[in-house]
Amino acid sequence: MALTLTTDERDELERRRRSRKIRAEDARRAAVIVMLADGASFTAIRAAVGCFPDYINRWKQRFAREGLAGLRAKYCGQPPTLRTPALEARILAKTRQSPPDGSTHWSTRKLAKVIGVSHGLIAQVWRRAGLQPHRFERYMLSDDPDFEQKAADVLGLYLNPPEHAVVFAADEKTAIQALDRLDPVLPLSPGRAERHGFEYYRHGTLSLYAALNTKTGEIVGQTVPRHTSEAFIEFLQDIVATQPRRREIHVIVDNLSAHKTKRVQAFLDAHPRVHLHFTPTYSSWLNQVELWFAKIERDLLARGIFTSIPDLARKIRRYIKRYNEDPKPIRWTYNTPAHRITTDSAHTGH
Repeated sequence: MALTLTTDERDELERRRRSRKIRAEDARRAAVIVMLADGASFTAIRAAVGCFPDYINRWKQRFAREGLAGLRAKYCGQPPTLRTPALEARILAKTRQSPPDGSTHWSTRKLAKVIGVSHGLIAQVWRRAGLQPHRFERYMLSDDPDFEQKAADVLGLYLNPPEHAVVFAADEKTAIQALDRLDPVLPLSPGRAERHGFEYYRHGTLSLYAALNTKTGEIVGQTVPRHTSEAFIEFLQDIVATQPRRREIHVIVDNLSAHKTKRVQAFLDAHPRVHLHFTPTYSSWLNQVELWFAKIERDLLARGIFTSIPDLARKIRRYIKRYNEDPKPIRWTYNTPAHRITTDSAHTGH
């Protein structure tokens, strides 16, 4: 049985049907009622509108009972959650607590389920607060009682070096493995990364002494079988050989015992223009050469193929030679809200 529409009802339904400013669902219901009033079959309406017979019958009955008012949805969905300061505070407080399921950190969907909001809102609050629960960083707390004094000494060398002197940041990279791949390397190709076989052969290890000239960025490097006090003294001699005879040389090193032996002290006594400056314990981040070690690790050591210890040493020396053709000094800055460290220190002393 076809529906009967008044002129006003038909005009309103046609307006809704053609409108591009109302909800698509409202326009769909209006189209169903107009087609029913025109005598269209359920099959024709299904094909034209894309709905099921139950849908057509439901809105037909509602319109027959209530007219245009019956086409309004009785449940309009959940109102959007407003991001209020109180809600933000609740989300941030919960983020700093451990999840109840035993996992180590929250995801947006996991926290959204607990709070009862959308995961998009959780992501928005985290972004505003600069929180990234999926990330973490490691740190090493220095237990050196003279941390401030030693750190200020090193920072003073970087930021306010002595006149007519040279400053080197030196350290050793130990146990560098000469790894030889047993399977051939499959080269880079479009859509596919370079591939290495899982099996490899160890030819042994060596250590690399490196000193970064903090002004020019040049590297003085030496490969040795092991890092010993004798090897360290030979390395200091290499550093001295790169400088004019009367130039003061300041070398920043860590607290390794090989740097503090009687032989090292005897070398310093024989070379009074060479001064060692020790970083605080567990503070390798203060030594600029660590940044260069990270670079050679990325550029050469991590993916390199070395057929022997001499091959490894040769490729390291070649890398250093090429690097020194266009060295880059490190732009060092230091910021601390507490201002615990000053750079106005007597860094020319021992």
